[in-house]
Amino acid sequence: MDSVRKGLRSGDIEKDTYERLNCATCEVTLETKNDPDALGTVRRCPECESEWQRIG
Repeated sequence: MDSVRKGLRSGDIEKDTYERLNCATCEVTLETKNDPDALGTVRRCPECESEWQRIG
């Protein structure tokens, strides 16, 4: 699982005009999955089920 920042740099994730994160291959807005026991949040694509972790 890569970080959100690394996904933006590599082109796997794109931001739309409203600063929402979208999967570049599926063009779907990413969902947020919060685990109260883990550090950070996980952003997930509902179509291809790719995941990126946001720390901080």
